Amino acid sequence: MSQRSVLQSGLADLAATPATSRWVRSGGLRLHALDYGGDLPPLVVLPGITSPAITMDFVARELTDLVRPVVLDVRGRGLSDDGEGYGLEDYAKDTEALITGLELERPLLLGHSMGARIAAVVAVRAKVVLRGTVLAEPPMSGPSRGPYPTRLDAFRRQLSEARRGTDADEVALSWPDWPRREQELRARWLSSCAEEAIVATHHGFEHEDFFDWWPRVPEPAHLMYGADSPVVTDAGAQEATVSNPSASLHQVPGAGHMIFWDAPATALTALRTALSTILSRPRTGA
Repeated sequence: MSQRSVLQSGLADLAATPATSRWVRSGGLRLHALDYGGDLPPLVVLPGITSPAITMDFVARELTDLVRPVVLDVRGRGLSDDGEGYGLEDYAKDTEALITGLELERPLLLGHSMGARIAAVVAVRAKVVLRGTVLAEPPMSGPSRGPYPTRLDAFRRQLSEARRGTDADEVALSWPDWPRREQELRARWLSSCAEEAIVATHHGFEHEDFFDWWPRVPEPAHLMYGADSPVVTDAGAQEATVSNPSASLHQVPGAGHMIFWDAPATALTALRTALSTILSRPRTGA
C-alpha cells in the first residue's frame, strides 16, 4: 500500500485558494479537482509527476479572467485515490471522466510535464470534444531516446524527505529559484504523492514514446518549452515541429523544465497568448 499523507497545514492551503473542491468517479476511483468557477470556457489543467492540483494554483488564479480553470489531482496524488495502473491510458480515462462528470463543454486542455503527455493522449483518443490543447514541457524521453533527465532516485529522495517532514528551505536545495510560496506548497504536499505512481510514471517517461501520440494531436495545438530545458531540447523541439507541422511552438526564455516556476511572468504571458489564440478561433463542426 502507498504511504500517503496530507498535512493539516496543507488542507489550510486548500481553504486559502479561490477554488471549490469537486469530486468525480473514474471507474472505482474518486478523483478530486479544484474548480475556479465562472461562466468562461473551461480549462482542464493536468499537473506533473509530483505536483498535486494545489501546486498549480498560482497559474490557475492568473487565468480566471480568460477561462474557468479546473485542476485535477491526478490519481495517486493530492486527494485523489490511488490507482491499480499508472499508464497514459489510465490517466487519459481519468481526464475524460473529469470532463464528462463535471459536464465541461468543449474544454481547453493544459498539461505540464506528465500532464502534457496525458493531454496529448486525451486529444488523440477523441473520446471527449476539446477546444484545443496546450502542452507545456512534455517529456520527450522514451525508447531509443535516452533517459529522462531527472533520475528516479532523486524523486524518491525528495519523497522520503517529505514523508520525514520537510520545509521550504530544504525544498530550495533542489529548486532554489522557485517563488517562496511554491517551495512551501511542495514541502507540505509532496507527501500526498504515492511512490508507486511516481515509479510507474517515471518508467513510462522512458518506455512510452511521446512521439507515438504527438503527430496525431489535432489542431489547435500549442507546445511550450523552456529555452534552457533538458527535457525539450532544441532537437526535440525541431522533431515536434516536423512531426506535427500544424502545431504552434513557444519557447520561454530563462526557463528550464519547470517553466511556470522558473519564469512565472514570461511563462504566463506565453500561456495566455496560446489560450487566447485558441479561444479566438471560429467554432466549426458540432
